[in-house]
Amino acid sequence: MGYRKLGRTSSQRKAMLRDLTSDLIINERIVTTEARAKEVRKTTEKMITLGKKGDLHARRQAAAFVRNEVAAIKEEDDTVVVQSVLQKLFSDIAPRYAERQGGYTRIMKTEPRRGDAAPMVIIELV
Repeated sequence: MGYRKLGRTSSQRKAMLRDLTSDLIINERIVTTEARAKEVRKTTEKMITLGKKGDLHARRQAAAFVRNEVAAIKEEDDTVVVQSVLQKLFSDIAPRYAERQGGYTRIMKTEPRRGDAAPMVIIELV
């Protein structure tokens, strides 16, 4: 099997991966378990690759996966600019990795979680 089930049904697993991928794009660093991070790495790298393509089809494919959340609120002159996750992916993150051929994320191990001793990691964009 090419993926981890993570103890969830397929719909719950897809929803969790969508949430974690969107959160990683917004915050550029999240703390999660090792198994989840390894799965989120796959989806995040696919989204960044779509962002590097930059065409309409890639934008629609990415929009079908990431959540429609507010990523940043900026104030320019007298106007307030609200940036979504999709806009941040295509305008901020993808150009940063234009010269890089994959490997957009880094996973660093931290201490186990208190309570169940699950292996915890920090996953971040390089």
